[in-house]
Amino acid sequence: MNFDEEAMKVRRGKQGILETMPRAVLKTHDDLSTLYTPGVAQPCREIAKDSDLSFDLTCRGNMIAVISDGTRVLGLGDIGPEAAMPVMEGKSILFKIFGGVNAVPICLDTKDPQQFIETVKRLQPSFAGINLEDIASPKCYEIETTLKKEMDIPVFHDDQHGTAIAALAGVIGAFRHVHKDLKTAKIVINGAGAAGASIGRLLVRAGAANVTMVDKAGMLYEGMDGLNPVQAELAALTNKTKQHGTLADAVQGADLLLGVSGPHLFTKEIIASMNKDAVVFAMANPIPETDYQSAKAAGARVVGTGRSDSPNQINNVMVFPGIFRGALAVRARSINEDMKLAASHAIASLIKDDELTDEYVIPDSFDKRVAPAVAAAVAQAAMDSGTARITVDPEAVRKEAAAQIDSLHQLLDQLHG
Repeated sequence: MNFDEEAMKVRRGKQGILETMPRAVLKTHDDLSTLYTPGVAQPCREIAKDSDLSFDLTCRGNMIAVISDGTRVLGLGDIGPEAAMPVMEGKSILFKIFGGVNAVPICLDTKDPQQFIETVKRLQPSFAGINLEDIASPKCYEIETTLKKEMDIPVFHDDQHGTAIAALAGVIGAFRHVHKDLKTAKIVINGAGAAGASIGRLLVRAGAANVTMVDKAGMLYEGMDGLNPVQAELAALTNKTKQHGTLADAVQGADLLLGVSGPHLFTKEIIASMNKDAVVFAMANPIPETDYQSAKAAGARVVGTGRSDSPNQINNVMVFPGIFRGALAVRARSINEDMKLAASHAIASLIKDDELTDEYVIPDSFDKRVAPAVAAAVAQAAMDSGTARITVDPEAVRKEAAAQIDSLHQLLDQLHG
């Protein structure tokens, strides 16, 4: 199948792939008076007395914004806000299909971080969460950090954290399969940009004690020149022996080599130098650091990529729908580290020990158990960590998410065949 042609076919002449569907019947004058004036004044009065009622009485409670400035779109680079719109639109569909979360794509016509921040802050009354997408580094760090401090709803940069959560879930499954301990395993991460830095931080928080980050200049170490603030913080947490050298030097005897860097960087020689039962996750998009067959031929035991045409796809589509579903269920004020860890463990726990194989260490992206399981775990973590506005039963969150997703799929089958 030619996916470029299909992507144009499904959009051309149809004004995109999203539309708004009403949830109430409007056929009579009474319906009109109930849904609009004069009836609509009553929920306005109630919300004016308690603004949190907007989560319950309006679409806000299950609505997030998917926001970009178009400065780092896929592998296309800085292509502008209009050209970024198809990606934000597609992402919004994934939120709905996989998590039952309503999402609105928004592309801002500014490259200035402060203008971006101020605009997004003003959107808070209309949304229950903000998903940041395809924003160039390093300004993505400033934007997310500032918005998280100044907004009272979850702000989540999926390029960083969704990727990290999916990667950790895969690592947990792979290490269970090959009987290695995350706390003692030698781990090398190639690529210290937004995604790589987030993966490194999350692995350390999960208990990994022997992590080395590698970027274009080689192994990161504390005190290294030329690091941005995020990389400098990460360098202080990793490579405790302050080793210097290249990727080839770092990977000698490694148990895990994880890449969020560039095409074809994991050579046969590099993979062959790793420890027995090595795990290789090549996650560069759209062309990974190595392909599945080459990594296996070089001696890797477990191989994962971001591609859907190979086993063990490490894809953040199994993360962001469920994590927002869980956050919205408890009206969370933020998505914190405890919630991220809970999401990773929830994904990994779906595969039992006796089900693990070299080709199956992480659930499939279309496994309908994933988003409900993530939502329940995230809701519990939000309540435990104090960021939830309300208390709910996590099992009820799981069941409701599963039921709504099934219902949505049935409706789409009826509409589209």
